[in-house]
Amino acid sequence: MKQKTPSHRSLLFAALLAADLFAPLTGYAEPTADISPSRMSETMKILASDRFEGRAPGTEGEKVTVPWLIAQYKALGLEPAGENGGWTQTVPMIRTRTTANGSISARTGGKTLPLIQLQGIYLATLLPEDRLQVKDAPMVFVGYGVHAPERHWDDFKGVDLKGKVAVFLVNDPDFDAAPGEPVAGRFGGKTMTYYGRWTYKYEEAARRGAVAALIIHETAAASYPWSTVVAPGGEAYDVEHAATESRPVPVQGWLEGKAAAALFQQAGLDLEALRIKARSESFRPVTLKHTTFFADLPVTFDRLQSQNVIAKITGAKYPDETVMFGAHWDAYGKSTDAQGHTVIRRGAIDDGSGIAALFEIARAFKAGPKPDRTIRFAAWTGEERGLLGSGWYVAHPLAPLDKTAANLTMDVLQMAGPAHNAFIIGAGQDTLQEQFAAAVALQGRTAQPEAMPERGAFYRADHLPFARAGVPVLAVMDMAGKFDLLKGGTEAGGKWLTAYMACYHQACDAWSPDWDVRGAAQDVWAVWKVGHDVAFSHDWPQWKAGSEFAAIRQKTAPTTVQ
Repeated sequence: MKQKTPSHRSLLFAALLAADLFAPLTGYAEPTADISPSRMSETMKILASDRFEGRAPGTEGEKVTVPWLIAQYKALGLEPAGENGGWTQTVPMIRTRTTANGSISARTGGKTLPLIQLQGIYLATLLPEDRLQVKDAPMVFVGYGVHAPERHWDDFKGVDLKGKVAVFLVNDPDFDAAPGEPVAGRFGGKTMTYYGRWTYKYEEAARRGAVAALIIHETAAASYPWSTVVAPGGEAYDVEHAATESRPVPVQGWLEGKAAAALFQQAGLDLEALRIKARSESFRPVTLKHTTFFADLPVTFDRLQSQNVIAKITGAKYPDETVMFGAHWDAYGKSTDAQGHTVIRRGAIDDGSGIAALFEIARAFKAGPKPDRTIRFAAWTGEERGLLGSGWYVAHPLAPLDKTAANLTMDVLQMAGPAHNAFIIGAGQDTLQEQFAAAVALQGRTAQPEAMPERGAFYRADHLPFARAGVPVLAVMDMAGKFDLLKGGTEAGGKWLTAYMACYHQACDAWSPDWDVRGAAQDVWAVWKVGHDVAFSHDWPQWKAGSEFAAIRQKTAPTTVQ
């Protein structure tokens, strides 16, 4: 691609980037923020080191991580904002581990299709029981498994799923739709809605009484390969649910694409033909005739107390109102591979980069005058296990959500250097995104909608529980497209993205001295600018009229919100 001719402003900005201490507002406007690429790199290096063991909740890695985070907060001069005047909020969790030492199969008449855990199928449970069992349960294909009255769509058509295995397609009904098909664009086209997320499908299966939910894996529709699905190795986490709360679906899992096709063929069905039928609102669930599903796997489980780590700067004028910055401290921890080697999935970028950003933003606020609103800095646990820490906070808030003006989340920042562009996740949701675009423009850059909305990034990070509670959000996730880098353009940006995605949730997400962290620092400054404008204001960010979260905020917002 032909390089853009740099403007006078972008050339000035590039010169500013040459300094290690990043102060992009110099020459444009006040106030300034010192966002340091070298400090960010050092933070990521520490978090990804052997001592932190991959930072999995409830492990020795957490025992090192939480005190270290608290020490950094203290060194920055922040105030504790956890429970009982402390720095943490306890998040009670259940951790289960399903082994491969058992039996899984699909039986059709006299035929049996063996399925092997971590190969053709992946099963897990969130229940604290010593066996994962499904005893010859009928199987029902429910298409995309979407119940969306507001879109006049119902894949279930009243089917009874009690005691049955629900089989879903991943993503939305219009993901594979060709132009001209009636469903095309009905669910945002390539932009994934929450109906396309695996979490929604498991929730729907639980609501309808299924004993198991299986999602058919496709790399394009899921946005990640089978290796990412099986990476947890049968391990699963959930928060503790009260007896009065609804329970998760007892067995949740994925079917590898070829294994799913073989299973349907054994039942006399053509999966590809059914996939096409599922793109019609007239689709009705299809029972896999004479087919039952059997699974019996040992499970170990334990209960643990993990921690969100939360600090604050109390507001001078409106201390009861909050602007929250967040990132997750957890990664996937330490394990042993088939050859007996220790593997640490270090999460240097995911989300060591977000934690590094959190510290830089806190440092920038402490260097200036006290904000009007209280600013909270949250390092969340359990994001990789289902947004557990942020979800727990929203269910048990330590500051009123109706007076939380904004949540700004940073999760995966790029390490390829300064760029001409930035990406907006879930573009068109709220006014914070407009403020982000304005901040990026001050840097001489252009803000663009995410390039791969089919990945559903807006529904995959710690801002989502806040959005679902009505709090306006801004998410910055630099796996959203090819950056147009100052050095190498989009070709170099594409190479970085491809290399990173190959390491997504893998051991190779490790710190490198070769990173150019200045690109991440650009985005961190823009996030700081948005939060700064909200923190030194009494205006309230707003959801756009077309957002699914607008109605929630209208019901929960304080009387001061207009």
